[in-house]
Amino acid sequence: MRASGILLPVSSLPSRYGIGGFTKEAYDWIDFLKKSGQTFWQILPLGHISYGDSPYQPFSTIAGNPYFVSLDDLIERGLLTREECDEAQLGTNPSYVDYGKQFENRYPLLRKAYAIDKENDQSGFEAFVREQADWLPDYALFMAVKDLHDRKAWYEWEEPYKKRDPETLAAARISLADDISFHEHVQYWFMTQWVKLKAYAQEQGIRIIGDVPIYVAIDSADAWVNPQLFQFDEDLNPTSVAGVPPDFFSEDGQLWGNPLYDWDYHKKTGYAWWIGRIRHASEIYDVMRFDHFRGFDEYYAVPFGEETARKGKWMPGPGMDLMRAIQENVDGIEIIAEDLGIVTDSVRDLLEESGFPGMKVLEFAFDSDSENAFLPHNFENPNCIVYTGTHDNETLFQFISNTTEEIREHIKNYMNRYWDTYEQLCDNMVRLAMLSIAKYCIIPIQDYLHLGEEARINRPATLGGNWEWRLVPGQADDSLADFIRNITKVSGRLPKEEAAEETNQPKETKAADDTDQMKETKTADDTDQPKQEKTEDDTEQP
Repeated sequence: MRASGILLPVSSLPSRYGIGGFTKEAYDWIDFLKKSGQTFWQILPLGHISYGDSPYQPFSTIAGNPYFVSLDDLIERGLLTREECDEAQLGTNPSYVDYGKQFENRYPLLRKAYAIDKENDQSGFEAFVREQADWLPDYALFMAVKDLHDRKAWYEWEEPYKKRDPETLAAARISLADDISFHEHVQYWFMTQWVKLKAYAQEQGIRIIGDVPIYVAIDSADAWVNPQLFQFDEDLNPTSVAGVPPDFFSEDGQLWGNPLYDWDYHKKTGYAWWIGRIRHASEIYDVMRFDHFRGFDEYYAVPFGEETARKGKWMPGPGMDLMRAIQENVDGIEIIAEDLGIVTDSVRDLLEESGFPGMKVLEFAFDSDSENAFLPHNFENPNCIVYTGTHDNETLFQFISNTTEEIREHIKNYMNRYWDTYEQLCDNMVRLAMLSIAKYCIIPIQDYLHLGEEARINRPATLGGNWEWRLVPGQADDSLADFIRNITKVSGRLPKEEAAEETNQPKETKAADDTDQMKETKTADDTDQPKQEKTEDDTEQP
């Protein structure tokens, strides 16, 4: 089935309270996808983010981000007042998330809501706690003990807490019972709201593609509760951590710092932890994207304590053994493999044997010769997903602006299409992706809007300024939906029932110079931005 979708993180949705979430604007976004003729909404991980604000470094592989809980919903339920929320100072810039204000001012609101909700009928909440008993009590205890320790990382706690002394934890469950219940309630609100939003998406024919990060954060409930799953020593310090090696672009490599899995232990358990994790993900998402797929074939291990990634080495991963265990034990899942970066023959073999579609990124297609695997004529099999770019890359407009004139000419000649502006070149590259043989095509919304550097989601290997960009109300309007629908129809990617209903009358299209609803972007002669090269760290950051 040929289909298409749009990439937009939940945090990037418009909303009244400083960050996107499960609010009316999320339902409006799904309506926009429907009007645009799309089948997929691709999002980033929904996890409870920690320091650095990255959804790829959450406090739990399963728990949801409290910032996404709709305050409007809590107001409607009588748990908060409009005045309390309006006075909370959750951020004043509609284009960017202020994570500091979210952390400082949203949690007091959630605690106010909890103080009222815990006095209400608890039957639904209690059923939720029972259903999530395999992870929720441990996660809530982890968060409560973290609060007790001024939010320090678990490996900095006193020894009885750090090493999970049974008597100490039993006493904590009593003394911290109210804090534990608070964190459980937040997850109940999160899941209740998400299930409702996802059901609405399904009613509109929209499927959710969600990311599954390969690694967990070292300061996570997963690492604290199950240290045996990781390469830890007797004092619960990592023996090796994740990263990528030095290359032409990075002489020190990248030191990510995530704890590495003890794959021998996982194999002995029949990969039970992974199977449970993927089962939970299958309830949250319709399709999963496995982040850093290469790490399942081989992973780069850096000795703990090293300041750079220079002294790491490649080690064998679980390969098809894990993929087979997942496929045999989790029903009805669809998986996309993020097979970017340096791809070896063994990774290609793993991808082929698994049957998972890999990824093709057009921003990587034009910096070499006609053999480049990302050029559409080299897509050997429709079983792949094509993107103009991902959340880790420059926006398409930024890429076109920053690249060389030689590469821009290469793009023009490849498509045999002339253009006067960077906006037209963006539209042509989107069309190239949509017309490719790839079964699915996913376009970041920024690329339809011709947004530049100001709208980039993430700059790998940098701290601060990431994960902040948001749509503003009115950017995704009806004229843009008509434009996207027309490209979707021409490329044969409309849902079947909608394609059957479409007439042969051409849809109104967006003119190349129609940018009234778009943010101000750079012009073709604005070359003051330095060129930003594609590097391995643009694709392998977990």
